[in-house]
Amino acid sequence: MLTVHHLENSRSQRILWLLEELGVDYDIKRYGRDKHTSLAPPEMLEVHPLGKAPVITDDGITVAESGAIIEYLVNKYDAGTLLPQPGTAERLAYTYWLHYAEGTFAPLMMLSLVMGRIEAAPLLVRPIAKGIAGQVRSAYLDPNIKRNLDFMEATLAESTWFCGEQLTAADVQMSFALEAAEVRTDLSAHYPHLAAFLERVRARPAYKAALDRGGHYELMGAR
Repeated sequence: MLTVHHLENSRSQRILWLLEELGVDYDIKRYGRDKHTSLAPPEMLEVHPLGKAPVITDDGITVAESGAIIEYLVNKYDAGTLLPQPGTAERLAYTYWLHYAEGTFAPLMMLSLVMGRIEAAPLLVRPIAKGIAGQVRSAYLDPNIKRNLDFMEATLAESTWFCGEQLTAADVQMSFALEAAEVRTDLSAHYPHLAAFLERVRARPAYKAALDRGGHYELMGAR
C-alpha cells in the first residue's frame, strides 16, 4: 500500500490531490508541526534523512521532493490523462512548469516568509530588522515576485491550464505555489486569471476529496 507521510499545512497536500485524481488507493500517516517553530517534527527524520515533507513510501521505495514524487506517481499510475504526449508543445510546457514551481517561484515565497519573520523581531531590534528586510523587499523580492506573477497571469490568459486546455500533473505542482502567493497578494484584484485557476482547482472533486482526507489546510502567511 502506498503511504503519504503528510505534514499538516504543507506541500504534501497536493500529493493527496494528485493521488485522488489518479484514483490510487493510499494511506496517510499524519505529522503535526512544532507549535513554536512551525517546523516538521523529528519523527519525519525516521522516514527521510532531511525530515521534510512530502515523502511517500510505495512497495518498499521511499520518494521525497514534490517534483520527484509527482513524476514517480504519474509514470507508475497515470492512464494518459495527466501527462501530455511526448514530443508535443504541451509536454514541453509540462516539464517547464513542473520544475518552475519549486525551482523559481517557491524560493521567492519562502524568502517572503523569512522576511516577515525578520520584520517581527523583538522590539529592541525591530526597527533595524524592518529596515534590512525592507531593503531586501524593495530591491529584490517584490520586483521578482511581481515579474513572476505577471508571467503566470499572462500564461493563463492564453489557456485554461498551464499546459493547455487539459489539466496535467504540472497544474497540481503549481497549485501550492499559487496558494502561497494568494496568502500575500490579492489575486482576484490584481491577477484574475490566477485567481480563476485556483477556483477551478478547488472546484474539482478530487481536490475536495484530498482536503477531506488530509484535514485542516491553511498556509502560513508569507509576510
